[in-house]
Amino acid sequence: MVSSSAHLIFFCFFILFSATATTATDHIVGANKGWNPGINYTLWANNQTFYVGDLISFRYLKTQYSVFQVNETGYDNCTTEGALGNWTSGKDFIPLDKAKRYYFIGGNGQCFNGMKVTILVHPLPSPPAPASMAANSTSSNSAAPVVFHKGLVGLRALVLAFASIWFGSGWI
Repeated sequence: MVSSSAHLIFFCFFILFSATATTATDHIVGANKGWNPGINYTLWANNQTFYVGDLISFRYLKTQYSVFQVNETGYDNCTTEGALGNWTSGKDFIPLDKAKRYYFIGGNGQCFNGMKVTILVHPLPSPPAPASMAANSTSSNSAAPVVFHKGLVGLRALVLAFASIWFGSGWI
C-alpha cells in the first residue's frame, strides 16, 4: 500500500512538470489613465509587445465612452462605419486571437480627441528546437540548457517550497 506522503510527493511532481508554458498578458490601454481623451495612445502602444493569445482591455466611464474595432480607413478617418466590433461595458476585455494589426477608436466623435490606438500583434515565439540544443552540447554527458517560459520558474519554486515545508526535509 502506498502512503499518503508518497501520493503527495507524486502530486507535487505532477504539478511541477505538467504546468503549461504559456500565459496571456492583459494590456490595459492607457495603463492607470485608462481610455480617455487627450492621452497619447501611440506612445503607450509602442511600449507594449502584443502576442497572439493576449488581451487588450479598455477601462472607461461607460456612460461617456465606448470602443470600436475598425479597419485602417476607419482609424485614419475616425469613422465607425463598417466597424468590426463595438464594446460599451466600461471594462472591456478583447482577445487578440490573430497575428495582425488591430485598430480601435472611441465612439461619439471621441476619436477626434485622441481616443484611438493601433497595435501590432505578433505570433507566439517558437520554442527552441531540441536539435539546436543538442548541437550546442560539447560532450555526450553534458546537460542541455533548461529554458523556462514566464511563470514556470515561480510555479516550480512554489511547489518545491510547499513540499519542503510539508515534509520538513529542508532540501531547498
